Amino acid sequence: MAANTKVKKVFSEALGSSNPVFAQILGICSTLAVTNKLENTFVMTLGVLFTTSLSSFTLSLIRKWISPRIRMMVETLVIATFVILVDISLRAYMPEIWRQLGPYVGLIITNCIIMGRAEAFALNNPPALSLIDGFASGLGYTYVLLIIAFFRELLGSGTIWGITVFGGWWNNWAIMIMPPGAFFMLAIFIWIVKGLWLEKEGSR
Repeated sequence: MAANTKVKKVFSEALGSSNPVFAQILGICSTLAVTNKLENTFVMTLGVLFTTSLSSFTLSLIRKWISPRIRMMVETLVIATFVILVDISLRAYMPEIWRQLGPYVGLIITNCIIMGRAEAFALNNPPALSLIDGFASGLGYTYVLLIIAFFRELLGSGTIWGITVFGGWWNNWAIMIMPPGAFFMLAIFIWIVKGLWLEKEGSR
């Protein structure tokens, strides 16, 4: 029973009060870089979700054999291995999206969320729980970026997943497909969540 409670707590916190993006303000480089198109964002977040989950699981498995002196190097090596798998898979099966994402796939290695969960959780908890924590953190990152990408593409290009939504009457907001548009959308999202939802939850 206690184990189920801990799993629920880890999962719910990663999606809500400890969300890596709007609560901890981590991983926002990709928020600026890839959220101008929903399809690219979806693929990118799947790569981060895969890497966060399996790197946390793997590091938890070997944590007792990792020397503190080389801890960061081992973490980077494990994370880089899974990112390379993501990069190879995209290049083989989704070459067009791989070209559009460019260097940002490789930069998953430097995503603060992945290293942060490894340091804060995976090195101090069993593998199964670390896998859940990594998956939940990746899921928390995913839904925030997808919401931002939805509105950026809709307002900036008048499309969703490349399909035209607005007709000729709509004037696209060019700023929404530029990096400042990502800043604005992220700020609005954080304001809504922290100012309304989390505040309401805290008052209960």
